[in-house]
Amino acid sequence: MSNMKSLQPNVVFSCFEEVTKVPRPSKREEKMIDFLTNFGKELELETIVDETGNVLIRKPATPGYENCKTIILQSHMDMVCEPSDGSFDFNNNPIETVIDGEWLKANGTTLGADDGIGVAMQMAILKSTDIEHGPIECVFTRDEETGLTGAMGMKPGFMTGSLLINLDSEDEGQIFVSCAGGARTTAEFECKEEAIPANYYTFRVGVKGFTGGHSGDDINKKRANANKVLIRFICDEMAKMDLRLVDIQSGGLHNAIPREGYAVCAIPMSQKEQIRIDLNIYQSILEEEYSNTEKNFVLTLDSIEPAVTAMNAKDAERMLLSLRVVHNGVFAMSQDLDWLVETSSNLASIRKQDGKIIVTTSQRSSLQEARENISATVRAAFILGGARVETNEGYPGWKMNPNSLMLKITKESYERLFHQEPQILAIHAGLECGLFSEKYPGLDMVSFGPTLRGVHSPDERLLIPTVQKVWDHLLDILKHIPQA
Repeated sequence: MSNMKSLQPNVVFSCFEEVTKVPRPSKREEKMIDFLTNFGKELELETIVDETGNVLIRKPATPGYENCKTIILQSHMDMVCEPSDGSFDFNNNPIETVIDGEWLKANGTTLGADDGIGVAMQMAILKSTDIEHGPIECVFTRDEETGLTGAMGMKPGFMTGSLLINLDSEDEGQIFVSCAGGARTTAEFECKEEAIPANYYTFRVGVKGFTGGHSGDDINKKRANANKVLIRFICDEMAKMDLRLVDIQSGGLHNAIPREGYAVCAIPMSQKEQIRIDLNIYQSILEEEYSNTEKNFVLTLDSIEPAVTAMNAKDAERMLLSLRVVHNGVFAMSQDLDWLVETSSNLASIRKQDGKIIVTTSQRSSLQEARENISATVRAAFILGGARVETNEGYPGWKMNPNSLMLKITKESYERLFHQEPQILAIHAGLECGLFSEKYPGLDMVSFGPTLRGVHSPDERLLIPTVQKVWDHLLDILKHIPQA
């Protein structure tokens, strides 16, 4: 593990090093909850854990700042757990970090700077003895990545401040004041089995090495979706020959663009060589189509033991065609901001399990009605394919407050420190601010953070110099919070 104590700001990176040692997969944050609870109590600060598992640590004002408004600093404690080779034990092992020039990375896994670096900044402020600030509430929510269940389960009154900084954004110099809402749509296809005819060849076709990324923030970056790539090949071959689907396991988390997957299929033995030729041709086609965004992907085809049964041919065909037609990627751009994705959908995972094919997708939009429409569009494709479909309640978006005091303070601070204007933006991703705005209607919020790249993938990396800038910005904001 790299020695992060050599990095600046030392107090923040020392805290982040502690965070990387604590296992904190989404929905399995118990060790992190205990860690944060003990951290607050050891500092003799008021520490509360609500029934959902969110942790709140209160720190009184420093002398001279007692009458300032209470400010909430908020991050999420969980991390996306994506290994490069599938063998890493996120439930028990610490993240191994690597310093690569100006970047901090992990060794073969997600780094967890999303949002561990926000947690570290809060910890650094809580343990400080030389930072000027008014009353502070540091809030650490659980399970942001796979359902926002910490923010959803938080009851009104848990937080008492009137201003909030969400430390979960990924580009230094950008201040976010609005975010998309989202929902998850799942489809369940029946998977009746039938015997595979005699003299059939069974093989496993795989796709791997795609870039992947965040299904909101990266959805417009022209990257391949491994599920769509796999389904396209299977459907094309199904149109040429009697292809039977034996198994499919593709994609991963609902909020990640899929990077890899595989299917097990059977075809007449006479087509054995043709399928390999077709896959080589398909590789060349994809290399041309994704010439700028996908440089390292690989398609594989391996012979395996002959399968005895496969999914009913007609049912498989309807399911596969449904997956081919279902929308993936940008659905609409903003009418007001040329650069902002308004509405999108991500075909996240396809799994054969317990006699069914389970498909998970996620939809996002900055407009509630548009989000409902894209979810209905996705449902329609699955219903026509014969699936049972459900869209969950989802989570609300966060609408910009044009009269935000928090934005005024944050913007003026940035200009004072760095002699340039920050970008004021909306983000096509879900932030917990959307749920906070619903539970705390008067809460005045902004979101910012250091620069991250490759989040939700093993390529996740943190640009080290931006941490110092965000830290300086945060401390200056704390000094300029007005009186209540």
